[in-house]
Amino acid sequence: MTKAWQAYARHILDTIGKIDRIQQRGDLTCDEVLYDASLRNLQTLSEATQQLPAAIKTQYPAIPWKQISGFRNILVHNYLGDIDAQTVLMVIRQHLPPLESAVRAMLAMDPADEA
Repeated sequence: MTKAWQAYARHILDTIGKIDRIQQRGDLTCDEVLYDASLRNLQTLSEATQQLPAAIKTQYPAIPWKQISGFRNILVHNYLGDIDAQTVLMVIRQHLPPLESAVRAMLAMDPADEA
């Protein structure tokens, strides 16, 4: 049985919460553990967005859905570790708040969960 999209939406919100808590622990640009934890959570968040229905995502054109998927690929396949920490921090600060708002709006429209 396939998971309902709402489970992925809640996972995105949970992951954003984890990233917020990581940020509260310190500066990811100076702490490799915080940096790595942020990258891992961004990866899973990006992957979860791919499981949201396209018909719902089109209702939120301000969210760069394709770029989020592309960012996941960069995070997963960048084996040399040269992802810039400042860019990651910018993504977190600029792009996660609107994504969080959009996902909350999606769930408010259709909060059903098929376990």
